[in-house]
This record gives sequence, C-alpha cells and structure tokens, in this order.
Amino acid sequence: MLALLGVQESSGRAADLPDHRLCARPAGLPVLVPAAGEGVAGALYRLDADGAARLAALQALFGAEPVGCALDSGDMATVYRTGAQDLPGWPDRDWSEARADLLFLACAEMAVLCETHPVAALDARWPMALSHAASILRGRAEVARATLRRDWTREDVMLERLHQPYAWYFGVREDDLRFRRFDDSLSDVVKRAGFVMSDAVTVLPYDPKRDRVMLVEQFRYGPWLRGVRNPWSLEPIAGRVDPFETPELAALREAQEETGLTLEADRLVAVGNAYPSPGAITEYLYHYVALCDLPDGSEGVSGLETEAEDIRSHVISFNRLMELVTSGEAQNGPLVLTAWWLAAHRDGLRAG
Repeated sequence: MLALLGVQESSGRAADLPDHRLCARPAGLPVLVPAAGEGVAGALYRLDADGAARLAALQALFGAEPVGCALDSGDMATVYRTGAQDLPGWPDRDWSEARADLLFLACAEMAVLCETHPVAALDARWPMALSHAASILRGRAEVARATLRRDWTREDVMLERLHQPYAWYFGVREDDLRFRRFDDSLSDVVKRAGFVMSDAVTVLPYDPKRDRVMLVEQFRYGPWLRGVRNPWSLEPIAGRVDPFETPELAALREAQEETGLTLEADRLVAVGNAYPSPGAITEYLYHYVALCDLPDGSEGVSGLETEAEDIRSHVISFNRLMELVTSGEAQNGPLVLTAWWLAAHRDGLRAG
C-alpha cells in the first residue's frame, strides 16, 4: 500500500501509537479505532503533497478522519481513524494473501481515480473496483494456451499513458499504447478505450426429465438505447461475480435471487467461458447449464428490490427454446450460445 503513496517501506521508522487498536472494516481493510490503554505498533512516514492527497481521498472513501496524535517517541503524526467501536479485530478470520492482493488492486484504482474524480464517484465505484480486481486476479491465474495464436504476453504491449475519464458503477478506461505486430515490430502509439467491467455468470436451468428450461425476462437498457421497439429481453439467469466468491457460488446466488430456484453446485455443467466483445469491454462470462427440476408452477416474478430488479421467469420446452432462438425473439448472446450447446449435448444429459 505504501507504493500507492509514493514512499519506500525502508524510509519509515518504527513508532508506537498509544490508546488505539487496529480493527477490520467490512471489506477487510484495517482501520484505527480509539481504545484507552491499548497500543498499535507501526512506522512513521513523511508523505509529499501528492501522497498525502491520495491517502486523504482513500481514507475519506472508507469513512476515516484525520486526527493529530502523539506517538510514544514524542513525535506528532496524522493518523486516520474511525469512532466505530463494534468492528472486529484486524486481521479478521477471512484475511489471506489473496484478499490482500485483491484489496491492493482495488485501492490502486482508487488512488488513480482520486486525482480526477470526486469522493462520490469513488464511493459509487468501490464495489465494482473490488469485483474488477477479483477479475484481474482470476485472469492472471488462467492458463494462457497458445496452440494456434502467437505465444506472446503482456510484456509485448507497451503502456504509454493511462487515463480513466469516467468512473461510477461502471468505468471507462482510455490508454495510449503500443503492441507487438506480427512482423515482430512495435506498432505506433494507438489510443484504445474500453468499458471496465467485472466477470459474470450466466445460468440456464434445464430439467432433463421433463426436457424444459427456464428463461428470465426483464427490461434492458442497452436495447432501449439502441432504439428498439421492445427493450424487454429473454435471457438466462445472469449476474456479476462478487469480489470474494467463485463463479460457481455466483451462479447459485443469482439463481436464488432472480428466480427463487435453489440449485446444486455439483449439477452445474460448464458450457464454456468467453469474452462477449473483447475489442471494447473487459467482461468475461462463465456460462453454465444447471440440471434441476422444473415442475409446473415454477414461474414467477422475482429480483432484488435494492437493485430495482423486476424479473419474470418462464418455463418452456426445449423445442420452444429453439423456436425462440431461430425466430430471433431470443437475442441475448449467452442464451443463443447456451441453447445451441444444449442442442448438441441434450441427448447425453437426458440419458445421464
């Protein structure tokens, strides 16, 4: 975290802060809380103006306020603390190196944004910054297969300038960069812009015994912006992968939230993972078919009120699903992809 503030770890000197204890905020980041008779061991650092501004913005985002405190050494220091007394001790039971890496990446994004965006934008962006950080870590852990494509890496792209002109719940990133060309030279500097999103899941519930599926229907802003006459979309269950969950757990959670279905992890069948539009967005989708029971009466209207969701579910036959896909009434990309996958694997699923 010190790197975000522009200081070297070796530049600090040991110092103890009396009458405080270290607690864990909801996301797991540490925060100081007043506590008479207790103490926190740490280090004292001198920040330049830029580092101090970044620290102030980050701490304001997390609800901590600056206070001048005397250290055991007699030095005076500015510390950021909260008055909350009901926080667990830090590190909490969920603390891990992976969580530390995720939080560092999210804070790094916030540190860049705080130079050009107000605290209100950072506050709105923080949940998605966590999700995007988790997506980055999943991406780093993937095996980069290269049996047909060139076996190149991120080192074959030279970042010249990073800029994030828009940041709210979603973000827009605009970079000037150079990339390796197929003649092994580097391109000229080019400008690329992308929609910064997080990983997501799609789930198509399928009852192999009754040979039927469940679709959901809801208003979608994208088709509405495009000017279509009917912006209500037929889709599989879908949603973002939360920062501290796996795609499989996200699939189970989203099914419960959107349709009331309780699915089983060992009955999720992976269809494949894909970028829906890699030239423009960072979103990466984990597609599943979920084997389950879909008796008559499984339909309904559901969704989270906190997210203004109004989601209607439909239970239809497999043949009706394919009619919707071939007629064009079903226009959602993940649904079309998963429907054709199901068409290819349906006999095996029904036999199994």
